[in-house]
Amino acid sequence: MLLAGMFTLTFTACGGGDDTPEPTPTPTPTPVDTTTQEKPDTTATPTPVVVAEGWPEAYDGVMLQGFYWDSYSDSRWAQLTAQADELSQYFQLIWVPNSGKTSDFAHTGRQTMGYDPCYWLDHNTCWGTEDELRKMITAFKANGTGIIEDVVINHKNGLTTWVDFPDETYGTYTITWDNQNYSAICRNDECNSHGYKTTGANDTGDNFDGYRDLDHTNAQVQENVKTYLSFLLKELGYVGFRYDMVKGFAARYIAEYNATALPRFSVGECWDGNKAVVTNWINGTKREGKIQSAAFDFPLKYKINAAFGASSWNQLNNISVLANDPSYQRYAVTFVDNHDTYRENTRLRSNVCAANAYILMMPGTPCLFLKHWQAYKGTLKRLIALRKAVGINSQSEIKSAQATDGGFILNVEGKKGSVSLILGNPTDITMTGDQQLVIAGKDFQIYTGLDVDISAVKAITDEDADPEDDSPVAVPDFCTVATGETCAFFEAPTSWGNIKCWRWDNQYNYTGNSWPGVDCTLLGTSAKGRKVWKWTYNEGDRRSQTSPNAGIIFNDGSNQTADLEFKNGGYYTEDGLQAVVAAQ
Repeated sequence: MLLAGMFTLTFTACGGGDDTPEPTPTPTPTPVDTTTQEKPDTTATPTPVVVAEGWPEAYDGVMLQGFYWDSYSDSRWAQLTAQADELSQYFQLIWVPNSGKTSDFAHTGRQTMGYDPCYWLDHNTCWGTEDELRKMITAFKANGTGIIEDVVINHKNGLTTWVDFPDETYGTYTITWDNQNYSAICRNDECNSHGYKTTGANDTGDNFDGYRDLDHTNAQVQENVKTYLSFLLKELGYVGFRYDMVKGFAARYIAEYNATALPRFSVGECWDGNKAVVTNWINGTKREGKIQSAAFDFPLKYKINAAFGASSWNQLNNISVLANDPSYQRYAVTFVDNHDTYRENTRLRSNVCAANAYILMMPGTPCLFLKHWQAYKGTLKRLIALRKAVGINSQSEIKSAQATDGGFILNVEGKKGSVSLILGNPTDITMTGDQQLVIAGKDFQIYTGLDVDISAVKAITDEDADPEDDSPVAVPDFCTVATGETCAFFEAPTSWGNIKCWRWDNQYNYTGNSWPGVDCTLLGTSAKGRKVWKWTYNEGDRRSQTSPNAGIIFNDGSNQTADLEFKNGGYYTEDGLQAVVAAQ
């Protein structure tokens, strides 16, 4: 591979898409109010109607998802506040969990992730008190970073029953509900088959059977949502919203709510791999001809999994994603993983730093994931610093993007220079002498022109807590299995704490049936410097239960593996089964 300067590649315009690209959103002149009861004053300047625009034009900030599933320690308001100085150097936006009190927390203090919303004006939760929330928002604001609230308005939980929503008053803010006729709940909600009779209209989107689907056609629901959003922005100090499960109700309601609340930032979780579904949702949020919300680039997420997880590099050259389409780059919030995908089979399990390098060198607004930040902080800091050094923003130009034999090459033009990203191990690369290698890692290299000031990148000395390593996993000699023993081994990431095991099948749980399971035994340290733990089955831990599947999970109470297939004597890492230790 010859590296002598700028890549001599021609740009193929992101072909290979499987859906027809939508037309470029056409800006519409802002309407003005010229009505008056008196003779118009032709010398006065017309007052424009204020219309939100969903996401700033050519936005150059980077967002952090400041939580993961069950991150009850790492994402407490006080814990995030303590990191405000550091995080604000790299992130201009931080998306935090829903901060409203849930009914479970109100009654028993049980921790949940907030996707079971109950209160909209009470913000004393498992993440901290309202005072701690305000201090966190203020601390980040002082450092130039805004906080994005996880807004869950598709559905709502009752306080003591399925359907009794609490009335709330906070200063001048008031929210009331119809808890007699249940007119705020969709007519086709599943609670109607459980003894309740709702009188709302049919759902305008996908049904969610976890909690009560709100009827967004209802005037009182609309007024309550507007009150809630105004409270978040004006009273608590949030700068914008991440709307949960937006496929659950029509996009036109996001348009109405944002046009009233006027958040600077709005992004919807339109979870769909089909670009047309996502862009149709984005266009559905238009108000006065202007788009009112960005969306997460889920189509790109699936391409990232295929490219970085299975070396299908041509997937990145596909126009059927938002970030590759100049018509929608402004409204594309790109990501490698989030709280949901990280705990499911949609999680990226290899080349994580390379994938983050890709979204950070691309148009769109990158949203980094807290677990990645914790594991690869040194690399991610350098990548963010390089994005800023080159001047890449959400609408920067992709000069060329081409899959080659063994890899992918991307060239992007920023406001301060150009950047070239090499992914995988492509062949036949020719460069001229006016490029400098800035960052290199597992399966990626990044070059810029010599005119780009990379001093801020070079000044970062942080190391990754859990560096990516491609070398084969070697089972330590101290991992042994006795004849007749039922057991498993787990080589834990360095950032994890004491390991517990959760093991089950269709009839029994073999680890006490009380999450997070039973303690494992620390055996020693692997060749990679990671702690190795062993779980051995004890007959006293077996409990009868029924389950449609079977498997094993290793966790430390906060972090956990996916549901893994159990093999007796199995040697596991976070990525799954690596080997089987034979009984002696």
